[in-house]
Formats: sequence, C-alpha cells, structure tokens
Amino acid sequence: MLQRYPQVKHLSTLEPLATLWVMGNTSSRAPRSKPGSAKRVNTASGSTPSRAASASGSASGSASGYGPSPAVPSAVVQAAAHARTRRARATEIAEDYSEIIADLIAESGEARVVDIARRIGVTHVTVVRTVSRLQRDGLVTAKPYRAIFLTEAGEKLATKSRERHRTVVEFLLALGVPAAAAHADAEGIEHHVSSQTLAAFERFVRSGR
Repeated sequence: MLQRYPQVKHLSTLEPLATLWVMGNTSSRAPRSKPGSAKRVNTASGSTPSRAASASGSASGSASGYGPSPAVPSAVVQAAAHARTRRARATEIAEDYSEIIADLIAESGEARVVDIARRIGVTHVTVVRTVSRLQRDGLVTAKPYRAIFLTEAGEKLATKSRERHRTVVEFLLALGVPAAAAHADAEGIEHHVSSQTLAAFERFVRSGR
C-alpha cells in the first residue's frame, strides 16, 4: 500500500478513506423499494396511516357539535306531506280571492272585477274566469257587469284566510322580519302551514319572545 502511494506516510491515514469507500459501495448496492411498498402499517390497529386518519376524521366530525342529521321521514309521512301541499295549492286561489273580495267590500261596499285584478295583479280575463269557478263552488255570487259578493261559505273562508294571514305576519314580525317582507312572505306561507304550526306561531307571539 505504501509502495503504491508513496505520499502516505502511515497506514492509519488511509482508514477514513477506506471507510468512505465501503459505505459508498454498500449504499449503491442496496435494493430499491418498489413504489407503494413503503406503506407503514399501524401494528396496534392493523390499518394504514391513511385509513387511521380517515377513521379519526369521521369520529371527530360526529363530535364537532353539529350533531347527527335529522332522520329522513318515512315514505308514508312524505306522501302525506306532499298530498297536503297539493290540496293547499288547490285552495290557495279561492282563499286569496275570498280574502280580497272581503277586503274590498269592507272598504267600499262592493268588489268589482277591475279592483280584484288590481289587488291580485292579474288580468281582467283571469279574474272573470276565476270568479266563475268560485261561483260554481258556491263561494261568491256574481252577475255580468255587476259587483261580486261572498256567500256564507265564502265569508267563512275569507275569515279563516284573514286570521291565518294575521298570525303568520305577527310571527314573522316577532322574529324581526321587516313589515313589508313579512306581509309579502305571509302570502305564500299562510296557505301551507298546518293548524299545529299556526298554533305554535300564536304561542310564540303571545309569549312575547
């Protein structure tokens, strides 16, 4: 060794070089792992870290304070709710017209087609057709070119509709809804709430919350 490297005076100076040479050859010969073979397995649970993180994430989600999702109603309950909505749509026009006719009679003593059209925001022809259906259903009395009046059944329907409207408006106002929005929204809500919901609205208003 000293004859090949005359500049080296002692063998001890070659030890660090030999160590580096051995380490270099060893690392270059080390087998390379295949992609995907370096997954670490959690020996305690037998699952990979990604699965463990997913499990812990779902657990933390359920305990995040939002609580479980409400249960989906059964098919029977859903069918009954949709049937009630269809019935409400069928009577919505009759309730609106009866209420408007009652308001006009209270204000001016009569309800004319032109006044109803202006209040509801529809054409003169639409009012004439609707009034004909209401007359057929026994809710109004009307003659061509004459004022329209409510029958006893029409007056009962108008009173019921007006009270429902008032309850919904007062409830929305108690929640802090502006007056204009409360009256506008009540026009749609009042036809689709059950008697139980209306009673809850009234209790809420009376409680002064």
